Amino acid sequence: MTKVSSVIVPYAAYLRVYEPLAAFPEPERGHWERYARRDDLPSYQEELRRSLADLAAVPPAPVPVHESDDAFVLETDGEVRVCPWRTRLRGWQALEGLAEEYPLPVLDALLPPVVRNETSRDYERWLAEHPDARPWIRTSTWQVPINWFVLFADEEREYAKGSAGEVPVLRYRTPMVQARRRVARGLRALRDSVDESLLIDGLVDVGRWLEEFHPRSLVELDYGGLVHALPAGALEDDHSAADVSEGIAALRRGDEGGAAEAYGRLVERWRAVRDLRSAN
Repeated sequence: MTKVSSVIVPYAAYLRVYEPLAAFPEPERGHWERYARRDDLPSYQEELRRSLADLAAVPPAPVPVHESDDAFVLETDGEVRVCPWRTRLRGWQALEGLAEEYPLPVLDALLPPVVRNETSRDYERWLAEHPDARPWIRTSTWQVPINWFVLFADEEREYAKGSAGEVPVLRYRTPMVQARRRVARGLRALRDSVDESLLIDGLVDVGRWLEEFHPRSLVELDYGGLVHALPAGALEDDHSAADVSEGIAALRRGDEGGAAEAYGRLVERWRAVRDLRSAN
């Protein structure tokens, strides 16, 4: 479980890919081999603290000056896998979407135009030299996108109830081959039932992203800070991946009523989080 931090954890969930060391070329592979042997591996809250410190600077630094050389590490079945933070790249990509999230006057107050413009130019120059760059982590605030749940089965759900000094943990982990297979099945079911939808577009995007990684990777959905946004008792009863799986299965057999019922449970469960987001 995760220790309670002095920093208020934002209401964000994470989709992560952990690749085997064999997926990385040298000298990066050697760096991650040495890194994985550390006794003081940082948590996602440590990454958050560093990002908040940059934003609190004057003028604010929306992305780090240098790329992070940290990662999340998993060892399963005798194999070490790492998920590089790539905080700078993710910061650049998040900055591109801010205009859709905030009115311009609010955005200007948060990050002055001169800071945003300079940061965007830095990203363009960097991207010209790294056209194939992609993050190992995707972040979603105030919700878990429905298309993320498609990648997982209910039996892959891991829940740990929080105790004194710790926060609850809710996550799913699955092999990459399973995640890709479920994306393909989900897309077939959706395309056979509806002409177009945001869910199809999102699932296509996630599927393309997964294709960028080693086939022996693991995919993880971590509720992260969203555990603080769900009402008491709701987290333990949250089986959203099961509802999505049931809905897709209903579509495959032509049961539109069953699909609507599963979707309704999903919407009802996340309504409280959506209402909390708009409370202020």
